[in-house]
Amino acid sequence: MPLARSLSVTSLSGLEEWDEEFDLEDAVLFEIAWEVANKVGGIYTVIQTKARLTAEEWGENYFLVGPYVESNVRTQVELIEPTNPVLKRTIDKMNASGCKVYFGRWLIEGSPYVVLIDVAFTAWSLDTWKSELWELCDIGVPWFDREANDAVLFGFLTAWLLGEYAAQSEEPPHIVAHFHEWLAGLGLVLCRHRQLPVATIFTTHATLLGRYLCAGNVDFYNKLADFNVDKEAGDRQIYHRYCLERSAAHCAHVFTTVSQITAIEAEFLLMRKPDIITPNGLNVKKFSAVHEFQNLHAQSKHRIQEFVRGHFYGHLDFNLDKCLFLFIAGRYEFSNKGADIFLEALARLNYLLRVNNSDVTVIAFFIMPARTNNFNVETLKGQAVRKQLWDTAQTVKERFGKKLYESLLVGQLPDVQKMMDKDDFTIMKRAIFATQRQCQPPVCTHNMLEDSSDPILNCVRRIGLFNSSADRVKIIFHPEFLSSTSPLLPMDYEEFVRGCHLGVFPSYYEPWGYTPAECTVMGIPSISTNLSGFGCFMEEHIADPSAYGIYILDRRYRGVDESCNQLTSFLFQFCKQSRRQRIIQRNRTERLSELLDWRYLGRYYISARHMALAKAFPDTYMYELHEPTATSGFHYPRPASVPPSPALSRHSSPHHSEAEDNDEEERYDEDLEAEKDRKNIRQPYALPLKNKTSPLGAIGNGNGDDDEN
Repeated sequence: MPLARSLSVTSLSGLEEWDEEFDLEDAVLFEIAWEVANKVGGIYTVIQTKARLTAEEWGENYFLVGPYVESNVRTQVELIEPTNPVLKRTIDKMNASGCKVYFGRWLIEGSPYVVLIDVAFTAWSLDTWKSELWELCDIGVPWFDREANDAVLFGFLTAWLLGEYAAQSEEPPHIVAHFHEWLAGLGLVLCRHRQLPVATIFTTHATLLGRYLCAGNVDFYNKLADFNVDKEAGDRQIYHRYCLERSAAHCAHVFTTVSQITAIEAEFLLMRKPDIITPNGLNVKKFSAVHEFQNLHAQSKHRIQEFVRGHFYGHLDFNLDKCLFLFIAGRYEFSNKGADIFLEALARLNYLLRVNNSDVTVIAFFIMPARTNNFNVETLKGQAVRKQLWDTAQTVKERFGKKLYESLLVGQLPDVQKMMDKDDFTIMKRAIFATQRQCQPPVCTHNMLEDSSDPILNCVRRIGLFNSSADRVKIIFHPEFLSSTSPLLPMDYEEFVRGCHLGVFPSYYEPWGYTPAECTVMGIPSISTNLSGFGCFMEEHIADPSAYGIYILDRRYRGVDESCNQLTSFLFQFCKQSRRQRIIQRNRTERLSELLDWRYLGRYYISARHMALAKAFPDTYMYELHEPTATSGFHYPRPASVPPSPALSRHSSPHHSEAEDNDEEERYDEDLEAEKDRKNIRQPYALPLKNKTSPLGAIGNGNGDDDEN
């Protein structure tokens, strides 16, 4: 099943500048999601980072709609009176009718307006609304499914809000309502059933059934066409949720997904092909450090090295300057996130490094939250021993320095034999004895509640990587999200990522993948797969992703063992790179950050909204869509200078000398190459100013200035 483009807008060059701009003065946008000012998962990041760009486009006519959660509102939202008179009348009418609706500003970049609905306050209507849902759509929601009950309440309340807004408007309004995920989808279905003047968009970030099927270790992507979706949903007791999601997808004027791979999934599981792909972006300005990101990498790497010194005290028999830090992070889904294949590849990498007598040591961090009861005592002791050694060294250094200073003051060269007395040697010997350790450095930094059944720990026991001195690959499992206030590893996630050398995300099910995207904008190479939205996006838009530090693992057309061998090869080749080659690669990786900026990717959402307006209000708005042509598509060309992989350079051995690292014959001008790359990518999209033009110019066919180089 080839990953063919669904429309030309899945390529950057498929979206050209519109000849005439949309008139948004008479239109209003409501973006509705359960994760507005309510962090649950990745959708929160999508909405939060995109808000500034959308607010710039829509101005005072942009409103986010979400649930009222008091603990979140206290810290994230400034409650104010509605500024829009129509919306003020709408909220007042709903509050007078037995609802609790709040209005305010979400305290994030862009400060968008938010409408927050207290779902629990209207729980008295749940049975009535569930009966109405059954009569209208033949969808029954069981009483015990609290999440689905919340979806029913939230759906009816958002439809009430939109209907009341339309009723309170003095002139026929042009409302765009963008619904994210199944939890918000019922509101869309009700809008269409009640024939409200609303242009509707539904975005699925990951299908419900897809998540459940992949969690069951089935051959998901090769059997997509064979699934009996109704039976599979029923067997997993999510049929009512599945019906809500599927009905929203079919009722929407415009249906979108976040990636090509999810579009294929939706076509088979939800029975509708997406109209447009809306990839997830990042606010790249947040991460930008101009030319400082290499320095930030060095600073953060030093902090990780300090942690490693403490964790491996007594067994620090490897050179930290030749130590590579790899990491995997995300929800603890052992198979879906690819932790299983990563561990197996690490075992094979350990063998290759040992038989090749490599002096490189790899430390792999697993940052995945699991159930724990406290820090591991041995881990805490390691950090205490490291600090004690540092304090001892500082004490001896001060005493040594004082004697040296006094000797020089009297004009004499110091007598080395007298510079340190017996007390100094006693202190140092005691410090050395304190570093003695009878056990191996721990694999897990915390005490696990379910140690015997934990998938990562059981896999570590099977492959035998116990951080022994003979192993060239060490494993550290940190079953908790990183925090700058942690007594163990006091770094936040962004700092930690900057200090690592490679992010490894060999996911089997990953509709988009924010973790490799965050690595990219911080200049850290990463490994992704052709089953993740991020991997597919990079494969489509970069001629040679690996040259830019984006390694794409084939998990779609290869078996598990073949994919594991390919991952091992990626890791082994990365270990062979010299320090200079890694610096060059990080420079290239960081330059790709513009591809992931909302200034680029936000145009997909803009196109979806314009498409919805044209479908809902054809007398006012026009929209034309061109099919992809042979020239559509955009590729970052392969860099012509020093290749990052040692397999393609003259020095293919992992044993690099100082002379090789400083070899001037391999000429590399970073500024020159960066300038070449900038010419191959558009400038960030500038939002058009509002005017009175009503029709929409056609979306381009990719034959403009952005043809493939």
